[in-house]
Amino acid sequence: MSPKTTFRATARLRLTTLAVLPLLAFSAACGSGGDSAAGDRKNDEIASVPEAATASPSAKDDSAPSTRPAGKSAFYDAQLLYVRCMRDKGGYRDYPDPKLSGHLDWGKIEEISSRPGQMEAAKGGKNGVCAPELQKAMLAEPQRDQQKDYESMLAHAKCMRDNGVSQFTNPTMSGGNAQPGGDPNPASPTIDHDSPAYKQAREACKTKLLDGLDGMQ
Repeated sequence: MSPKTTFRATARLRLTTLAVLPLLAFSAACGSGGDSAAGDRKNDEIASVPEAATASPSAKDDSAPSTRPAGKSAFYDAQLLYVRCMRDKGGYRDYPDPKLSGHLDWGKIEEISSRPGQMEAAKGGKNGVCAPELQKAMLAEPQRDQQKDYESMLAHAKCMRDNGVSQFTNPTMSGGNAQPGGDPNPASPTIDHDSPAYKQAREACKTKLLDGLDGMQ
């Protein structure tokens, strides 16, 4: 599996984790959970997403946060701590600053992780040394609108196909959560991410993805 494929697999896992975290917090608070998974969708029809449940705020615990602090400022601060850790302990001196929105610059991180021996740039540093900071940053991200994420990734997938990457698949919805599309067989990739045609399509379609979704599919 190529570094870029590994990077996108990690990014997809990150999106799935972010979508599940608030639901887990809500289940823990209520003592029960509703698991009403919707079927995967492979066509261009926009999926209908039920209202997402929001966990009520709880006391702050810096050692093991259970809910995301409100607002983007806390998210930015958490990401900045993660970036500093990646530079100081993770072995990546050129790790990019977070954007003003708090989201990481996954385009630059993908470039770093594609270098020989530097795949850990997308996974919390060497030996997961910055994994605790990464977890706190993930928990601090404001809850995403899964409907908007799905529509954004769907527009991106259609754009990729329109620009010559015919095998690029649509995102799907599962349990009210948006799941990225992309290569039809991530375990054994059929799309050449290093080809000039693919890179050209990525450049043409990058504006279709909402902030925080770059690198997901």
